[in-house]
Amino acid sequence: MEKIKVIEVKENVLANNDRAAAALRAKLHDEGTMLINLMSSPGSGKTTLLSATLDALADELAIGVMEADVDSDVDAYTVQSHGAKAIQLHTGGMCHLDAAMTEQGLRNLGTEGLDLVFLENVGNLICPAEFDTGAAKKVMILSAPEGHDKPLKYPLMFEVSDLVLVSKMDVAQYFDFSLEKLTENVRLRNPHAQILPLSAKTGEGMDAWIDWLRAEVAAWKA
Repeated sequence: MEKIKVIEVKENVLANNDRAAAALRAKLHDEGTMLINLMSSPGSGKTTLLSATLDALADELAIGVMEADVDSDVDAYTVQSHGAKAIQLHTGGMCHLDAAMTEQGLRNLGTEGLDLVFLENVGNLICPAEFDTGAAKKVMILSAPEGHDKPLKYPLMFEVSDLVLVSKMDVAQYFDFSLEKLTENVRLRNPHAQILPLSAKTGEGMDAWIDWLRAEVAAWKA
């Protein structure tokens, strides 16, 4: 009997995506537009944080936002009201964006003249971590109410992230949350990731986040 040929479909899909992502990243670098992939679970405060970020940088950087979701356009209208050039991406039930989908979104957004584009990825801690979108940096947002054990439960998300933003620190005291334990757990997965605790509501830690963005955009354009 002839031996059945086995094809590792996922490996091939990821390899093709990685090549497309690298090409997109190089193109954006040549254009001087930095793309940041924002990832988190639903309800982590991504849109609230993004709105505060847009307000803080309104007079410094031209910013675009791509809001990815299974449905609705609520988030796109929210960030647009804070001065961003915005577009909504509907994934048709898919739980992530890949490089091709991101490039399609960027074409429709129009990146000419933009210094920075945020991709607010679909809200979950699994699928978005697996696919390179072509972003220059990957930023993961974990809210204090979610707990400090998430790096142990969703290791890949923390392994691939350049920066971990710990949001909703203004309510951390009301939950069984330890920033020290979170830091230890993140370090087990990714010793190089930066960790910034903040609250978009009170402004705590926002200066450090804004300074990080300024430095990264300047380095990208250098």
